[in-house]
Amino acid sequence: MTIRGQACIVGIFEHPTRKAVDLTVAEIHAECAAGALADAGLSHDDIDGYFCGEDAPGQGAFSMLDYMGLTKVRHFDATEAGGSSYLMHVAHAADAIAAGRCNVALVTLAGRPRTSKEPIARGPAPERAWEGPFSAATVASYAMVARRHMHDHGTTSEQLAWVKVAASHHARHNPHAMLRDVVTVDDVVSSPMVADPLHRMDCCVVSDGGGALIVTRPEIARELKRPVVRVIGTAEAAKGTNGGRVDLTHSAIAKCAPAAFAMAGIAPADIQYASLYDSFTITVLMQLEDMGFCERGQAGRFVADGGLISGVGKLPFNTDGGGLCNNHPNNRGGMTKVIEAVRQLRGEAHPAVQVPDCRLASASAIGGLLGGRHGGAVLIMERA
Repeated sequence: MTIRGQACIVGIFEHPTRKAVDLTVAEIHAECAAGALADAGLSHDDIDGYFCGEDAPGQGAFSMLDYMGLTKVRHFDATEAGGSSYLMHVAHAADAIAAGRCNVALVTLAGRPRTSKEPIARGPAPERAWEGPFSAATVASYAMVARRHMHDHGTTSEQLAWVKVAASHHARHNPHAMLRDVVTVDDVVSSPMVADPLHRMDCCVVSDGGGALIVTRPEIARELKRPVVRVIGTAEAAKGTNGGRVDLTHSAIAKCAPAAFAMAGIAPADIQYASLYDSFTITVLMQLEDMGFCERGQAGRFVADGGLISGVGKLPFNTDGGGLCNNHPNNRGGMTKVIEAVRQLRGEAHPAVQVPDCRLASASAIGGLLGGRHGGAVLIMERA
């Protein structure tokens, strides 16, 4: 069974806070839900499906269903895959809708990593005894991938920097973005080194906040006074360390992107706007290749000289400023990637960055560590 066109995204909301001093995580979830429902023109009582990740506090879905008073929910899903969770939630919601398990699905994300240092509770990982003593930092994992790309393909720090430059050109038009100043390639490569070859400006922001999505049946979407955005392609995959035989040349996106495009019945060249997970600049380069937007090893050249800047380059990306400049709520950027793709398809992005007559968009996200265990997910969407 294909879910192509079986579900539509009708409501979006990105919480405006970037530092939630006076809000709990549960309150942010609830405010995001209310915002997405208002955007869709639906009510609290319309929700009969709920999707969340490990960021949901307490007992996760159980606690949030009770806290938000979602008494009519007859299907819920607490899939956890880091920052890629929320793209998977949209896909799983589309599956559930197509199977008749729900009609109106709510997806929420919230967190306060900038304000509170409380970690998400997890049990001990099976690899902990072997890898724990080395305490590999997140940025070091991505730095390994960047160094491998440089070694194999001649990619330069200046090319990586163009990703940040493009994000900054877009963020200047976003009043909620954490970093709104336009930067240059020299600014990026002159910023302090964090993990060679990644500089501080190659790294995403850390922010509180959250977001929400409403996914419905197509017939419900057509009754609402909003542009209809259809989900036409989805896929997900996982990639591990293969017992120590680590391959740094591709991500899990390479395993699932072809399936998403096949379901959608289009090619990467048809995409007019791409939301690309940007935890670090190298994360974007890897996805450009893994999604099929350019040949393997050519991403550095693809982004150079403004290749990702809306109105200038070949493929506009992250026109809200992305995780590099705008917002990376709870260190999980997949939610905002879907939100900005929907804005583009509706024609609701800032006029300075709106892609003219945008009809096909993609969102891709990676959760976990790019240089280690991670999940990947891809969504292909179209304006009906």
